[in-house]
Amino acid sequence: MRVGVPREIKPDEYRVGLTPTAVREYVSHGHEVVVETTAGQGAGYPDEAYVRAGAKILPDAAAVFEAAELIVKVKEPQPAEWARLTAKHILFTYLHLAPDPAQADGLLASGCAAIAYETVTDANGGLPLLAPMSEVAGRIAVFSAGETLLKHNGGMGLLLSGVPGVPPARIVVLGGGVVGMNAARMAAGLGAEVVIVERSIPRMRDLDNMFHGRILTRYSTADAVDEEVLKADVVVGAVLTAGASAPKLVRREHLKKMKPGSVLVDVSIDQGGCFETSRPTTHADPTYTVDGVVHYCVANMPGAAPRTSSEALVHATLSFGLQLADQGLDALKKNKHLAKGLNVLKGQLTHPAVAEALGKPFVDPYGAWK
Repeated sequence: MRVGVPREIKPDEYRVGLTPTAVREYVSHGHEVVVETTAGQGAGYPDEAYVRAGAKILPDAAAVFEAAELIVKVKEPQPAEWARLTAKHILFTYLHLAPDPAQADGLLASGCAAIAYETVTDANGGLPLLAPMSEVAGRIAVFSAGETLLKHNGGMGLLLSGVPGVPPARIVVLGGGVVGMNAARMAAGLGAEVVIVERSIPRMRDLDNMFHGRILTRYSTADAVDEEVLKADVVVGAVLTAGASAPKLVRREHLKKMKPGSVLVDVSIDQGGCFETSRPTTHADPTYTVDGVVHYCVANMPGAAPRTSSEALVHATLSFGLQLADQGLDALKKNKHLAKGLNVLKGQLTHPAVAEALGKPFVDPYGAWK
């Protein structure tokens, strides 16, 4: 199969779908890989590294989409990319379709097969292709919160760690999954006071054991969220419902009761955000203020560390991508976990949570490709 790697065109996005190391693996399986010129440059991979790995460099995205059958990306396709997709393409990337009906319509109209990293599962019910970027995002969220708390960045002028005799910031993490755990790890390591609000009692036990009592856990109820948000200096939104829009846990009415200059970091923004007042921002212009509360809602937080993020992502996606290259869509029939990633096929939505979120019909994927 011919595998294509276009350059990411979303603002401030420097990750790349395949590293040269991954290209070498595809080539060793007998596949041809075409890479758009400078696609890996932002992550530190020059065109020459791809050529040494066995790839062919093409001059632009149009040439890559024309040549390739399997398109491997990082971020959701932008409008210019929807127009280049056709029924011959398998798209393998993050999609986050639930809050993005325009993208969904573009993919449906293209006739392509679109497989979303974020809905591929594993034997334990986890999301193995989302996990590495959740790890990066959770860690970056705390560093970004610490910067945003500083006065010149619009915050209240609070040092995350405090100093002897002066208490540290109180960080409330909504959700104890991969993002939440990594955010808590960074925050606790920096000396902050950390509370995780979580609804799974077994998960709270795991977190308590993991952190040896260094953090606090609270069972997630409306009362608990209300109380903790109002006491917080920083709230990290780390909730996830696979394939669906994130629930709105922090409402506009909370903001007027929060501490002036406190910070909301919405890591769930790719799924629509878990704060009512969230809207996507970029690394170039990451924050805005509503009712005195600073919002940090960058939609591609891991893009700030493209070298680390690209390598971590490829480590997770490589085996699945090779299955698609080796077997085409037959790979989905043989691997039920990869099949969970199929969101769009032949103009139909094939993931139930995505279809429900968009208010469109769901079609069973195994029936759709007969």
